[in-house]
Amino acid sequence: MTASGSGVTRVVARARVAELAARESARLDVRTRGSEALHARAVRSMTSGVPSSYQVRDPWPIYLTRGLGSKVWDVDGNEYSDFHNGFGSMVQGHAHPAIVRAVTERVALGTHFAMPTEDCVVVSEELARRFGLPQWRYVNSGSEATMDAIRIARGVTGRDTIVKIFGSYHGHHDYVMVSIGTPYDDIGPAENMNSLGYGAGIPRVVVDLTVPVPFNDAPAMERRIAALAAEGRLPACVIMEPAMMNLGVVLPEPGYLAAVREITSRYGVILIFDEVKTGLCVAAGGATERFGVRPDLVTLAKALGGGLPSGAIGATAELMEAVASDRVKQVGTYNGNPLTMAAARASLFEVLTPDAYTHLDRLGGRLTAGCDEILTRHGIPGYTVGISSKGCVHFTDAPIRDYTSFMAHQNAELPELAWLYNANRNVLMAPGREEEWTLSVQHTDADVDRYLDSLDQMARDLVG
Repeated sequence: MTASGSGVTRVVARARVAELAARESARLDVRTRGSEALHARAVRSMTSGVPSSYQVRDPWPIYLTRGLGSKVWDVDGNEYSDFHNGFGSMVQGHAHPAIVRAVTERVALGTHFAMPTEDCVVVSEELARRFGLPQWRYVNSGSEATMDAIRIARGVTGRDTIVKIFGSYHGHHDYVMVSIGTPYDDIGPAENMNSLGYGAGIPRVVVDLTVPVPFNDAPAMERRIAALAAEGRLPACVIMEPAMMNLGVVLPEPGYLAAVREITSRYGVILIFDEVKTGLCVAAGGATERFGVRPDLVTLAKALGGGLPSGAIGATAELMEAVASDRVKQVGTYNGNPLTMAAARASLFEVLTPDAYTHLDRLGGRLTAGCDEILTRHGIPGYTVGISSKGCVHFTDAPIRDYTSFMAHQNAELPELAWLYNANRNVLMAPGREEEWTLSVQHTDADVDRYLDSLDQMARDLVG
């Protein structure tokens, strides 16, 4: 692979990448012997030794014991600056005093009723203010949020087909486990991308109801919607992340979201913004506020509960009338759980304040600029994308604007090597080249310095 920076072109030999990966893997194995032992025990009763397949790591995952502020500790006593943050759930940081206090007080008053509390009302009022959508309901995860949002769209329109962005992840229910991680040769052309089930167990008839289109290409979306309408399959909805957060970070190009809003409105297709990863993390009103385009429905989860399982759906009053009239069933025993709502209330009013977003924007800007400077100085192929608490390094020789360009140009070896370098230098990242970092309000300049130092060391070792 070739690299250009500061007018100098360098060749980063794959053999050198493999050599460094072997060295760093061996070093991490030595540092995490306690995790090795716990994994050997875990696999006897817990499939693959983890609660979720996204937590699998070869030869073993890192098992954590606690977190405080911007730091977490593993079973071997290693401390990490946490840029993983629970796949983006912990923008508040770990054990934030306001959330600890709110949950502690609520526990003593009862942990679950399956009846509403005042905190449910307060949180819905604040979400309505932040996102500009007047009606809200709660769920317990991002998967539930997107599942219910799609059901509402189908119930209101009476249509079955849905459109999603190729490569986006919207949870693990069948409706959207389609056209996510796919080999380059299986993607298909922008005008007619392939509907492909993500793993076994998803009925083909469900897969065929989900039609993928490329990100950052409004004309291609319009042509596909028009073709579906001509077939008598006008979609119920378009569900999309306003900024893709499953390919690192891919931002919408200028005018793209506004064009999508116009197209969906003109065709009478409901627009759903999946803000499970961006909501409350990139602005007080999420990407809806940041980009100034309002959908018909928005889904939240992850950061909403400050570390407790949570999710929410916001919508126009017209759409939520289908739920209010009980035409569409939106239910769940743990919806609006008192502990979750207490944590969400404390987070919204005491943690995710205007000052907090100023802090996140400043740290995020410093981190992205620092990464770009390191890549340029050492001539490593790539560039950095950031938006407030979210960001990533794309190790690539061309811009990433959608899934096709990601698969065509992204180098899988360097993100995997970067993860190892980070772990061995006390920086915890989410595994996989598709993941981005998430800063928290409790991160400091010292955490950013730790991340930059790790990247700088890797870059020096690659070209030195």
